[in-house]
Amino acid sequence: MIMSLFRKNKKLDDNTMKNGAPLIVEYKPISPIAEQFRTVRTNIKFSIVANQNKVVSITSANPSEGKSVFISNLACTFAEQGEKTILIDADMRRPTVYKTFMVSNQNGLSTYLSGNSNLDESILKTDVDNLDVMVGGPVPPNPAELIGSDRFKNLLNTLSKDYEWVLIDTPPVNSATDASLIAAASNGTIIVVPQGIADKSSVKVAVEQLKKVNAKILGSVMNRVNAKESAGYGGYYGGGYYGVDDK
Repeated sequence: MIMSLFRKNKKLDDNTMKNGAPLIVEYKPISPIAEQFRTVRTNIKFSIVANQNKVVSITSANPSEGKSVFISNLACTFAEQGEKTILIDADMRRPTVYKTFMVSNQNGLSTYLSGNSNLDESILKTDVDNLDVMVGGPVPPNPAELIGSDRFKNLLNTLSKDYEWVLIDTPPVNSATDASLIAAASNGTIIVVPQGIADKSSVKVAVEQLKKVNAKILGSVMNRVNAKESAGYGGYYGGGYYGVDDK
């Protein structure tokens, strides 16, 4: 499947880190880009076993490869179907979800896992119906230890009972061990791979690392694929293609 999206790297990544990810699904809901996000959503639904917890993590091999843009829009597609969804920003070293949804970063995953906030304080409503977020919170000194704790596993179990979908934005696999820990605790993982930017060897290393922890890899999403027939959508999103591979 093909998804029109971002062509250029630095401008997009700098803007995402500064202002959060562009919510194309919300601002251009009938655009081809938004429709392709919905196609990915449908594929994920068919990939998750019935009666299984629906915890899906999104990662990449390296930083600045578009995973936060992808997961923020994906979360909106689940929510728009009336399915109660929560997006967790587990990339605690470089959180962006609070910027994307314009909410406070005072309490979130880091404060909850360290015991400095309770669950109600750590979950925030967004302007998107049926979508809550747990932001990254203040950058902790020990992200990997927090993710590897029983408190994190218990958190996922609790949220799986309260939400139909739990989506987790993880750190890049090759940059932090957190991603592998999260993938192992998820029911499925998707790897975002930007064409022309991601190094094949680094993607292979990331996949092998996920396999070592027995993570269920649902597939890969290729973004920033240049195509002459792609139509621009204005601003800093437009052109390019976003494709999805199974394995």
